[in-house]
Amino acid sequence: MSSRKVLGFRITPLNERRWQNFKRNRRGYISAWIFFGLFIISLLVEFIANDKPLLIHLESNWYFPVFVAYPETAFGGDFETEADYRDPFLSELIEEKQGWMLWPPIRYSYATINYDLPVPAPAPPSVENWLGTDDQGRDVVARLIYGYRLSVAFGLILAVISSIVGVIAGAIQGYHGGWLDLIMQRVIEIWEGLPSFFILIIFSAVIVPGFWTLLTILLLFSWTALVGVVRAEFLRARNFDYVRAARALGVGNTKIMFKHLLPNAMVATLTFLPYILTGAITSLTALDFLGFGLPPGSPSLGELLNQSKSNLQAPWLGITAFLTISIMLTLAVFMQEAVRDAFDPRKMPQ
Repeated sequence: MSSRKVLGFRITPLNERRWQNFKRNRRGYISAWIFFGLFIISLLVEFIANDKPLLIHLESNWYFPVFVAYPETAFGGDFETEADYRDPFLSELIEEKQGWMLWPPIRYSYATINYDLPVPAPAPPSVENWLGTDDQGRDVVARLIYGYRLSVAFGLILAVISSIVGVIAGAIQGYHGGWLDLIMQRVIEIWEGLPSFFILIIFSAVIVPGFWTLLTILLLFSWTALVGVVRAEFLRARNFDYVRAARALGVGNTKIMFKHLLPNAMVATLTFLPYILTGAITSLTALDFLGFGLPPGSPSLGELLNQSKSNLQAPWLGITAFLTISIMLTLAVFMQEAVRDAFDPRKMPQ
């Protein structure tokens, strides 16, 4: 069967079969659409939840506060500092000059404090704050969307990088074997025996926490998850006839490893991907919950959980954080199950 092109990309019969297998898993297929749909929406969160207008029209001039920081003097104010668009004084200045502002649906960013709450913070859900506020008066919906983007991006980046490192290490061990395999296996066993979570807490307490800092620290301990399964697949297949034939024809070891042997290890590798993704998200959430994660003020689901523990009189905080994390991890697991089925050669579309 010849390949065909879709949107300029060549689709081989093998990839077509994998796509059909992926779609047959309806639970995973729908979960993938929901998971990545929510993630794409969260990438545009500055246009959804922001304390700056999307557009301002004033005296035949157009302003884009989302992209450019304008001083208050640009709108007739007195200060050279960046304009506070939530200030009623600035709004009156723009209205007096027959101007107007186009606001996003949620007029709060993740760090914006609502100083006009009718009750002490944390305030319950209202028309102004759809899911209420936290104990600092910040909008929960805005922090939730920003936190979802941060958590999913963190998990995806960590899963991709750790998978690449783990696959390379496992492939080298399994293909070459011998003393190299023995030494690397002992090193990995010692490394996996370390109390990784406590070491993460120590590192986070010593160095300045940040997105890339935590990503690097977690990468040190997450790459070993795939080494065992990839090593086993390479050990099993390295003496197959087609591998011996490739060696006899002069094919290099690198090409044999990653072109001929790696596809056989894809099913076992993809089976472990949901654990890496969900493990990265839960590790970041746990560190933020304990206060050793992202810097204070960062949009974090773990910090929202910590606030719910400290404010039992505000159940909307705990319910929101719990449902968000549960749905996120459930969608990720269902989606990865569908990916695993797509690469399984035993599953044929009916």
